[in-house]
Parts: sequence; structure tokens; C-alpha cells
Amino acid sequence: MKNIIRKGLLLVGISLLGMLETSAQGFLRADGKKIVTGTGEEIILRGMGLGGWMLQEGYMYHLSFLGQQYRIREKIAASVGEEKAAQFYKEWLLKHTTKKDIDALAALGFNSIRLPMHYALYTLPVEKEPVDGQQTWLEEGFALTDSLLNWCKQNKIYLILDLHAAPGGQGNDLAISDRDPNKPSLWDSEANLQKTIALWKQLAKRYANEPWIGAYDIINEPNWGFDDPKDIRGTEEKRNIPLRKLMVDITAAIREVDQNHLIFIEGNGFGNNYRGIFPLWDNNTAVSFHKYGNFNDQQTIKYFLDLRDQYNVPLWLGESGENFNTWFTEAIELMEKNNIGWAWWQHKKMGLNNSYEIKQPEGYSRLLADWSGRGEKLNEKEAWAILQEFLHNVELAQNVFHKDVADAMFRQVHSLEAIPFKEHTIKTGILSINAVDYDLGRQRVAYYDKDSSRYQYTPGVNTDGNKGRRYRNDGVDIYADGNNFYVGSVEDEEWLLYTLTVKKTGNYSFSFTTRSDTAGRITLMGNEKILVDEIVIPETATWTDVKTNKVKLRKGIVRLKVLVKKGGFDLSAIKVSKD
Repeated sequence: MKNIIRKGLLLVGISLLGMLETSAQGFLRADGKKIVTGTGEEIILRGMGLGGWMLQEGYMYHLSFLGQQYRIREKIAASVGEEKAAQFYKEWLLKHTTKKDIDALAALGFNSIRLPMHYALYTLPVEKEPVDGQQTWLEEGFALTDSLLNWCKQNKIYLILDLHAAPGGQGNDLAISDRDPNKPSLWDSEANLQKTIALWKQLAKRYANEPWIGAYDIINEPNWGFDDPKDIRGTEEKRNIPLRKLMVDITAAIREVDQNHLIFIEGNGFGNNYRGIFPLWDNNTAVSFHKYGNFNDQQTIKYFLDLRDQYNVPLWLGESGENFNTWFTEAIELMEKNNIGWAWWQHKKMGLNNSYEIKQPEGYSRLLADWSGRGEKLNEKEAWAILQEFLHNVELAQNVFHKDVADAMFRQVHSLEAIPFKEHTIKTGILSINAVDYDLGRQRVAYYDKDSSRYQYTPGVNTDGNKGRRYRNDGVDIYADGNNFYVGSVEDEEWLLYTLTVKKTGNYSFSFTTRSDTAGRITLMGNEKILVDEIVIPETATWTDVKTNKVKLRKGIVRLKVLVKKGGFDLSAIKVSKD
């Protein structure tokens, strides 16, 4: 009997310990220039934004010609009817982000999630309120948030609530807030302003005692010319009076019901223009900024570092990404060197510059042609079949995992080592290595490409990263020839590294599958020593194997480097054979 009691007490103790561990760190808070846990330990937030779940932006799904979510929904309804459009969005919310997604992100190393919220999942638009000035609350958005919070708790990662689409829309970039320009904006409507404030109070009331809610990001990327309507991005605004007032009012409403949670604020000009915003009005506040397509050096963040020093306030890079792996690694390295947490954009979409990619459904290009007016109109059955496959593809199990992106965001930030992308082991016969399966690692560690990132917001810099936009998100230019991926746009002095496991010392010959409009040259190196120098790549329009003389390889690991002495060719495969 005593043993039974002891076992029972032990189980209760384990259960209590688990409960304590779940909430032991307490609420995140601002402590001078740092964000700390409830125990006072500094934390660097490493986060992922769930873009596309509650709020679709057209570019995420090759729908830039539509832009806003409400316009995408209109096209779906026009193709399959209002009832099926409603069904589509109901299933979308259930399938796009699930516990499996949060488990996967936690396993990669993320310690926080940023939830871009669409207000219309939580409350009615002002024009649909049955009583002017009153707020109707919708359970759908709150229930989705509750589920997400529960998944975050189970993974012991923080959830940051981000009002991405405010009532009426907070900017002139219409897609990011699903704004209808034919209706009053957030800034043109007192009813929209009051609904925004009320929504934050309702959220704060619901989550006031939830320590795994990391913070409230109270308004995403305002972009509005208050004093000068021609300043449509809000980058030149000097005073930002309406924005400051709204953030002060939201904070006051939150603090009526919640004294616990950290509040993130964002300036005008997509979160980066803080003129007129200071001094701050709450001592548990951090400054968020967003960073896209500029250089990753100290000078590009000096404005925010100066704000941190001047006002003794923490910084958070609330949104960044949409680039190539070299840029990702350098940006995150810059943030962490300066003790700044970050949240990436985004978890999944069509395209390869995220950890997970949503595959394009069969026939999707026909649906886009229909919606853009450039192709035949599909019948309801055809359109619905494509949309059903889209819903299937959005699930994590159907997504394409890009391990190179995850590696660039975590391991490569702290490592100058190249590791195999795929195993390449020579045993007997012929080993064929796809050229695109070079090692994982930084630029100048696993590969060298003269154009490895985009700097679209840096005047005079016109680089384009992976020009082919296929297979991997490194700077290497990868193209598709049917189902065959190959390295193209090869330039002089670029190189690729492959980790080779040689099982037996012996003489081996190599061949390179190439095609070229002009004669090229390659030098083959092993462990930084020349194996074969000046291999001539012939001019040929079809794929051709270019063979080398035999070279001796010793048993063990060989770091095989393909160095381009004269470019202009395509490279599909490297074949290694032992006599």
C-alpha cells in the first residue's frame, strides 16, 4: 500500500513539475535595453511568422495581380460559388497551420511564433455592426488563437500576437492589411480606430494571465502620409501624430486589463520611421523594426541602435526574410551580434525562400490564367478540383522542406563548416552526383557565386541571387530542364564543394555532364589540391559527358571542389568511376 502511495505521489510530483516547467520562465518583459524572461534572464527571440494563414497576400501564391485576400476570395467565389468559397476558407484555416507545423518549427530551433492576425476573424467590420459603435466578437479567431497558443505551450515557445490587418487597413500597401481602398481606412474612420482599440483590450483580457503569450505587436507596418498624402509610404513623415495617439490609446486599453505583457510598437514607413513617436508612454515596451533587401552591416541598423541607446529600450527585428540564404545568415548574424531578437517571414508559401514550400497544384496555371483574364474560363468542377488540391498541398505533410534554408538560419550563423547536402559515397561502379547537390554551408564555404543575394532596396545594386529560382535557396543559379535540375549562369572563378566518402584507395576517373554556347574550363580539386587542371568544356547544345584522366583518391573524406576557370556553361552532373 505504501508503494502505491509513493508511486501516486511521484506521479503527482512529476505532473506538478511539468506544470511548473511550462510557466517557470514567466512573462517576457523589457529590462533596459534587453528583453528578459520572468526570471530576469536575457532572451534572444528567434521567431517565425505564420504569414498566409489568417491573412493571404497575393504574392504568396503567384496572385500578385490580385493582391488583397478579399479579391482572391471574390475570384474563388466567382469560380465555384459563395458556398464553396466559404468552405475553402474554413478548410484553409484548419489545414494551413496545425500542431504539426509548430512542432516542426520548434524542432528546427525557433523559440517564438509571430501570428499575423486578420481583425475580421475576431470582430465584424464596422459597416456590418448591427449597432453603430458597439463591437461584435467572433469566436473563430479567438478559438484559432487558443489552439495555436496551446501548441506553443506544448513546445515551450512564445506566441507573439501581431495585428497584421487592422479594421479599415493601416496603409497604402493594400495587400498586407487586406485593405479595400473604396472603404474608409483605419486613419479615416473613428469607428475603425475604436474597433482596433477595443480588439486589443479584448485580446488582452483573454490572455492577460498567459505567460506563453510573449508580447502584443499592436500594429503591423503602418505606411501612411499623415501630413503629406503624397508620402504614401509614410517614410518622410516628421510627426506621426495619429499613429502615436493610436498606440498610446491601445496601450492604455491593454493596461486596464493586463499589466503583464510586453508591447511591441512599430513606426510608420513599414515599421521603421519613429520620428515623433518618442518619448515612450509605457515602461514595458520594445521597439520593432523591419528589414528587407538592404545590406547587412552595422550602418543599416544604426538608426535603431541609436534609439535603443538614447531611450534605453529593447529592439526586436519583427519581420525580415524574402531573400536568399546568404542574406538570411548575414542578417541573423548581425542581429544576434547586437543582441537583437528576430522573427522571419514566412513559414510557408509557394516558392523556395522559406523552410517549407507549398507545391503548386496541377492545373493551377490555368486557374491563374482564368482569374487574370488571360486564359479560358474554367468550369466549376475544374476550378474546384484545383482548389481542393491546393488545400491538400497546404498541409505540412505535403510541403517541400528546404533544409538549406533552415541550415542557413541556424547552423550557418555560428559555423564556417560545410556539411553534406546529400551523401556521396564511392563504393563500386559509377557514382553520379547531381551538380545541384553541393554541400550545405555559407557563401565562400560550400560554394562561391558572384551574385548570391538580392538588395532590391539598395539604390544602384541590381543583384538577383539564384536566377533560376529552383531547388535550393542559395546564391547558386539553379534551373530546371524538365525534371532535371542543373547549375547554370556559371561565371569565372565561381566554385562548388562536394563532400565525397571514398571507401577504398585507388585510381578514379571523373566526367562532367555539361552543355555550353561557348568553350569553358574547369579545375578539379580534392582537399584544396589540384587533381585535374584546365578541363575543357566543349561548345555543344546537347548534354555531353566530358571525361578526365584517372586520378588517385585515398580512402576517407575528400572535399571535391569544382572551380570554374572560364564560365558560360551549364553543369548537370559529376560522375565518378573506379576501374
